[in-house]
Amino acid sequence: MKKSTLGTVAQLGGEIRQYRKNALLSPMFTTLCVILEIYIPYLTASIIDDGIMTGNMAHVAKTGLMMLVMAVLAAYFGVQAGTHSSRASTGFACNLRETMFAKIQNYSFSNIDKFSTAGLVTRLTTDVNSVQMSFQMIMMLCTRAPMTLIVALVMAMSISARLSLIFLAVMLVLVILLFILVPMAMKYFKQMFRKYDVINAVIKENIGAIRVVKSFVREEHENDKFEHAANDVFDNSVMAEKIMSLNNPIMMTCVRTCTLLISWFGAQMIVRGTGLTTGELTSLLSYVMSVLFSLMMLSMGFVMITQSAAAAERIGEVLNEEPDIASPQDAVSSVKDGSIDFDAVAFSYHGKDGKRVLQDVTLHIASGETIGILGGTGSAKSTLVSLISRLYDATEGCVKVGGVDVRRYDVEALRSEVAVVLQKNVLFSGTVLENLRWGKPNATEEQCREACRLACADDFVSAMPEGYNTRIERGGTNVSGGQKQRLCIARALLCSPKILILDDSTSAVDTATDAKIRAAMREYIPATTKIIIAQRIASIEDADRVIVMDEGRVVAFDTPARLMETCPIYQEVAISQAGSGSGDFDEDAKKDVHDEKGGARV
Repeated sequence: MKKSTLGTVAQLGGEIRQYRKNALLSPMFTTLCVILEIYIPYLTASIIDDGIMTGNMAHVAKTGLMMLVMAVLAAYFGVQAGTHSSRASTGFACNLRETMFAKIQNYSFSNIDKFSTAGLVTRLTTDVNSVQMSFQMIMMLCTRAPMTLIVALVMAMSISARLSLIFLAVMLVLVILLFILVPMAMKYFKQMFRKYDVINAVIKENIGAIRVVKSFVREEHENDKFEHAANDVFDNSVMAEKIMSLNNPIMMTCVRTCTLLISWFGAQMIVRGTGLTTGELTSLLSYVMSVLFSLMMLSMGFVMITQSAAAAERIGEVLNEEPDIASPQDAVSSVKDGSIDFDAVAFSYHGKDGKRVLQDVTLHIASGETIGILGGTGSAKSTLVSLISRLYDATEGCVKVGGVDVRRYDVEALRSEVAVVLQKNVLFSGTVLENLRWGKPNATEEQCREACRLACADDFVSAMPEGYNTRIERGGTNVSGGQKQRLCIARALLCSPKILILDDSTSAVDTATDAKIRAAMREYIPATTKIIIAQRIASIEDADRVIVMDEGRVVAFDTPARLMETCPIYQEVAISQAGSGSGDFDEDAKKDVHDEKGGARV
C-alpha cells in the first residue's frame, strides 16, 4: 500500500471512536467461533478411529455430545461477532459522514470549487457505504479467514506434515494470482467512482430543472444523457468484475486439485500403513476445504477492499482539504462600523497564476452609505462583494471593513455583521418563521414580522393559510420568485447587520415594491451600509453613489446624477431602459453615446 493510502486508512480508523469496543469484540468472538469450528473435524477423526473402527459406541456418544456443545457455542459466538461488527461498521459510517459534513461546512467557496456538488454527494453516500461494507468485511471475513487458515494449517500439520505441504503450494499460487489481479481491477474501480459523480450530477441537474426540461420537451434528451452516464458506470464495473471473477474458477480449481492430491497420497499412506488413519484422512480433507475456502473468503475481502480503497482515497481528499479561509490567532471579534475599503485589490479564482477577474480596485465606502453597483454580465460585480464577507480572499491588495483588514477578523464575527442576499435565493424546508430565524435564531415573532414589513413580505405571509407558521417546501417551491426574494431580504434584515448586500435580489419583484423596500431601508436602517447590485437603473437611482464596472475594473464611482453626465456605460444603460418613448433623453444625446462607444451596451 502507498504511504498516502496508509495515512488515509489510519485517518478513517480514527472515526471508529465510541464503537472501538464493538470493533474489538467482533474479531474476538470470530476467533473463538473459528477455533471451535476447526476443532470439530479433529473430533470427527477420533469418532472414526477410536469409536467406529473399534466398536466403542460410548466414545462415539461422548465425543458426539462434545461436538454438539461446540457447534452450539460456535453458533453463539458467530451471532455475537455479526452483531458487534454490524454495530461498529454502522457507527463508523455515521461518524465518518458527520466528520465529512462538518469539514465541508468549514470550506471556503474556493475549497468547494475544487469538488463538484455531485462529487461531494457521492463521497458522503456511495463512497462511505463502500468503506462501511469493507470495514465490516475486515472485521468478519478478514478475521475469520486468516484465523481459519492458521488454525486449520496447524491442525493439518499436527496430523501429517508431509501432506500439509500441498496446502502451502496451493496457497502460494493463489497469493501470486491475487497480487496480479487486484491492481488491474483497482484502476477500473477508481474510474467507476468518478462515473458515479457524473450520474449524481445528471440526476441533480435534471430534478432541479425539471420544469425547464418539460417546458422544452427534452425528456428524451435527458434520458439519453442519463443512459450514457449509467453505461459508463456499467462498463467500468463490468471490466473490474471480469478481472476479479477469475478469482472463483482459479480458487475452485485449486480446491479440487488439492483434494485430489491429498486423497491420492493419503490413500497410499493408509494402504502402506505409513502413519495415517482413515479418520485422519477424513479430517485432512475437511481442513482442505477450510483452508482453501478461507483463502476464497480472503480473496472476496480483497475484492471488497480493492473497491473501497478507491472510495477511501476520495473520502481522504475531502478530509485532508484544508479550508483556505480561517480565523487567525488573536482575531478581531467586533466590527466597529460599516465602512468598506478596497486597496489595490485584484482577484483570481485560481490563485496568483490564474486569470484575474478583478483588477486594480480601489474604493472607499463610508459607513451608512447606499451604494449601487452596475455592470454587464461577467463584469465581476458579485465577485467584488464576495470579498467583503471573506467568501473569497483577495489575491492581491486588501479589503477592509470598519478600518480593519477582513483577514484579521474572526470569520463568524465578520459574517454576522455582513448580511448577504445572493442572486440565487434559497429557502429551506420548514416554517416561514424557521426560515427567517436563520438570520437571528432567538428572534421573536414580532421582530420577524417587522423584518417582513420592511421587505414588503408581511402582506403575503399573513395571507398564507397558517401565516408565519406556514410550511415552506424544500427550495421554496410553494412560493413565487418575488416572494422568495422578499423573504430572503427579511431574513437578512433580521440580523441587524452593519453591512447589507443585495446581489440583484429584487429582480423578481415589481418596480413599485422594489421602491418600497428601498424606502423602508433608508428610513429604518440608515446606519447600515447598503450595497445594491442591480440590472435596473430604477433600483439604484436613489443611491448615494454608484460603482460602474466593466471587465473586472471599476470604470466610474460617483453619484447617479454625475454618472449621467460623465459615464457612457451608465448613460447607455439608462437610455436603453428608458425606452424610445422616454422624454428624459433627446435623440442627440442618444446619438452621442452610440458614436462614442460604437453601439449601445445592454
